[in-house]
Amino acid sequence: MKIQRRPRTLAVACLLAATATLAAAGCAKSETSNNAGGDSSQGAQEAKSPDSTSGSGCSLETYGAPKLDLKNAVVGFSQSEKEANPFRIAETQSIKDEAKKIGVKKLLTTNAQSQLSKQISDIQDMLSQGAQFLIVAPLNSDGLEPALKAAAAKKVPVLTIDRKVNSAACKDYVAFLGSDFVEQGKRAADAMIKVTGGNGKVAILLGASGNNVTTDRTKGFVDQVKAQAPGLEIVAQQTGEFARDKGQQVMEQLIQSKPDITAVYAENDEMGLGALTAIKAAGKKPGKDVKIVSVDGTRNAVQALVNGEYNAVIESNPRFGPLAFATAQKFYAGEEIPENVIITDREYDEANAKDSLGGAY
Repeated sequence: MKIQRRPRTLAVACLLAATATLAAAGCAKSETSNNAGGDSSQGAQEAKSPDSTSGSGCSLETYGAPKLDLKNAVVGFSQSEKEANPFRIAETQSIKDEAKKIGVKKLLTTNAQSQLSKQISDIQDMLSQGAQFLIVAPLNSDGLEPALKAAAAKKVPVLTIDRKVNSAACKDYVAFLGSDFVEQGKRAADAMIKVTGGNGKVAILLGASGNNVTTDRTKGFVDQVKAQAPGLEIVAQQTGEFARDKGQQVMEQLIQSKPDITAVYAENDEMGLGALTAIKAAGKKPGKDVKIVSVDGTRNAVQALVNGEYNAVIESNPRFGPLAFATAQKFYAGEEIPENVIITDREYDEANAKDSLGGAY
């Protein structure tokens, strides 16, 4: 679905102003670290200005849902991927923490374990258990239609976070909350150009197929490199499925087939960390012989940056709890919610990594 940009309303501005100061409570552990996921005061998730939103406003009346007090409601949260990934751990914990903080009557949580069929059945099961509002982190941009239709049939509003769905806003779902993924790819390219001097051979470790995150992070990076650094040649694009072990495996193969690779852009930190392991095993120095730039902002990736084995990390903030529930409260108060609420993301580099480590998850 191509997003149509339409006039914004005053209510949109009010929503974003109100949510811009919300700090996330969720912390997380990474797969290989025993440390907590950082200082939440440094990890606040903020919405950008109204100029960064798009789509017409969606109100409770337009959506056709009944009024609801979240303190007397059953809310469902559908997580898409297993919680071995630090992003998913932090995201789920943030939802749980905020639900408890605002006094939600009952929070149902499910995990699709990276299976689209399971996410559909998870959502349908939560509806059967009486869920009255749903927060969904979609596995794919397509394929959730049966679940969305089931929610619409029961007039249960759906708020999507971190990945978009190719469905009709204010009909199949209320709004999308998340990052500008094209911009993330562009910023990753800028960081790569800076650390390589705009020259070299770069491999891209693609995320999982079938969702807009992978498509957009690739487009932003490729277009920016083409426009700004013709001396930086993209010599490989291969999926690592957003997984550390897969990223390591792919990087091992690339080192064998293309030993002259001098840089890696990983579309999430887990794949970047897998690439780091493969580079070291090949007798090369990550961060020096082979530059590494990735997207996420996990504790382990930022620590690798502090250690000099990484070169830059573009954040993708997973702490959606406060913004998601604030948006739900605005919606039930009768305010219009923009189709896309885009959040801000920080950037980690060698200059700020050590001081900013506390904000990583």
